[in-house]
Amino acid sequence: MKPVKLPNSPVTYFISRTGQAEWILFIHAAFVDHNMFNAQFAYFENTYNILAVDIIGHGQSMDTQKGDTIDKMSKWVFDILKAEHIDKVHIAGVSLGAVLAQDFANCYPYAVRSLACFGAYDINNFDAKLKNENSAKQKLMMLKAFFSVKWFAEANKEISAYTSRAQDEFFAMNVLFPKKSFMYLATLNNMVNKYKTGQRKYPLLIGCGKFDIPMELEAIKAWKRGEPDCTVVLFENAGHCVNMDVPQEFNKTMEEFWKGASQSNE
Repeated sequence: MKPVKLPNSPVTYFISRTGQAEWILFIHAAFVDHNMFNAQFAYFENTYNILAVDIIGHGQSMDTQKGDTIDKMSKWVFDILKAEHIDKVHIAGVSLGAVLAQDFANCYPYAVRSLACFGAYDINNFDAKLKNENSAKQKLMMLKAFFSVKWFAEANKEISAYTSRAQDEFFAMNVLFPKKSFMYLATLNNMVNKYKTGQRKYPLLIGCGKFDIPMELEAIKAWKRGEPDCTVVLFENAGHCVNMDVPQEFNKTMEEFWKGASQSNE
């Protein structure tokens, strides 16, 4: 997929078209880039139109201006949809990507065909205790990065993936993350507990790997309690970035979910 960039936007995006098929939007985790979905691109490229983005400060989304921050991602993504004449998308986000996917769904619910979030929490109902614990862990990881990005990437790969193959792939992307890009993440909390969840007019799928951190497993349980109509999936032999740990199982799960979502929208 070739990179594309709109004027006055720092976000580089990537597109694969296949006729009149529905659109899938993939949003990656922190510290890596759109390439974390390579296994999904290869699997779905002949059955869906695919859109992927590099989050600001990641990958090829580095051409920024003063005031560009991550809480503006939803607007930039919506501008991409308009430019590409895309009315609705199935959205799949992992970790940070799932936070941004939810924010987009809060801002532009009419553009969402379905929403799938993995390794994340409900940003509209994020418990203060979990929020503080999460912030403390993030600050510790950032401290490692300021000393050495390689040290940071070595520690981060074990948190972010479970299989050795996925850990190596994550590390190879993470080690390229520039220290200066942490500043773009400073407004992440602006998206948390900003909206109240209304009646969703699209299906919601949430989940994580069974070897993800305990806090994530608790966050998924809490989210399910808050939205009992959502579908939950826990992946065996997977950690945080489930699409990298168990790509075949992930792809099959998404295939079934998107087919069901399309039928429910008919």
